[in-house]
Amino acid sequence: QVQLVESGGGLVQAGGSLRLSCTASGSILSIDAMAWYRQAPGKQREFVAIVTAGGSINYADSMKGRFTISGDIGKRTVYLQMNSLKPEDTAVYFCSANIRTNYGPNNYWGQGTQVTVSS
Repeated sequence: QVQLVESGGGLVQAGGSLRLSCTASGSILSIDAMAWYRQAPGKQREFVAIVTAGGSINYADSMKGRFTISGDIGKRTVYLQMNSLKPEDTAVYFCSANIRTNYGPNNYWGQGTQVTVSS
């Protein structure tokens, strides 16, 4: 069984920063990519950032310049540094990963961590 666990969410004032983390565990052969998504109330889940095992990084345009994804896929961990937070960033942030197991590749999701940005 594969699990993804996020942490680091919380309440922060506008302009502040948070650092989210995600760790994968279980019977994992390799991880091809780890990514962050978010979902605000009444809105669809949206892509935030992704890092691949080869080191490629991509961001959603709206997050570029404020958010930084990093980590060590070999250690099954990815981070999301969020700076200059705005109330519009309030959402549940989810970790996602493309993971290879004995049964082949599949996408997995964590349970999410709440980020609330106050004015």
